[in-house]
Amino acid sequence: MIIAIASGKGGTGKTMIATNLASVLENTQILDCDVEEPNDHLFLKPTVEKTIPVYIRIPVVDETKCDYCGKCAEVCERHAIAVFKNKVLIFEELCNGCGACSLFCPKDAISERNNELGVVEIGKSGQIDCVTGHLNVGLPLAPPVIDVVKKQINKDKLAIVDSPPGTSCPVIASIYESDFCILVTEPTPFGLFDLKLAVGVVQKLEIPFGVVINQSDIGDEKVDEYCTKEKIPILLKIPWDRRIAELYSKGLIVSNELPDLNQQFKTLFETIRGAIE
Repeated sequence: MIIAIASGKGGTGKTMIATNLASVLENTQILDCDVEEPNDHLFLKPTVEKTIPVYIRIPVVDETKCDYCGKCAEVCERHAIAVFKNKVLIFEELCNGCGACSLFCPKDAISERNNELGVVEIGKSGQIDCVTGHLNVGLPLAPPVIDVVKKQINKDKLAIVDSPPGTSCPVIASIYESDFCILVTEPTPFGLFDLKLAVGVVQKLEIPFGVVINQSDIGDEKVDEYCTKEKIPILLKIPWDRRIAELYSKGLIVSNELPDLNQQFKTLFETIRGAIE
């Protein structure tokens, strides 16, 4: 089973839900697909056993063969190539390694080389298998790193995918083909607005989903009203609790310290399993 944890905006408690859910259950694997700013390792503190570099193929132009026809720039949807009268410029930061330029070059003047995007770390935290993606700073290509993270999914384990915040391409790459998606939100106008965007994404992907409301007693009732109106199940409400805030700020797994919360996360999983079986 693959359970994705997502949120329309950052700061809702997505990482807390992911790490605690992985901690209270048995035979789990957590995959941190928030590759621009992975945080699961700060709480699980895994021992890294293997590192996999992630590359894309970047074009290299042999200008002794090139006649500057401009075909490569014409087929590049990312505008990563600019062709002038006697010069070709490659903007590596824009290239997504699709290979169209080398395929369509009529002079066979374009070859490719590896360009490292980041790394994927594989390790363990107690009985939890941990996979963490790290995108190199300043690069805009999270999906290739996310793809390598998701290739490590062990079908014999419960896989928990911690996705990036928002509703952009990295989120879609993270939650795609999940069996269920937990949308984490907060009872604020911003939380509701971004929740609606996230709901649209999971509905488009036809992934069963439900909502967890974090700090459920600090705002208004608009999120509850929206979920009721749209018949979206509210899986769990976590009220604001100073104990949770203090434990979280210390990088601790709060369900290990608070037995009542431990049981709530176990019940959350049983609710999800019942919804998809």
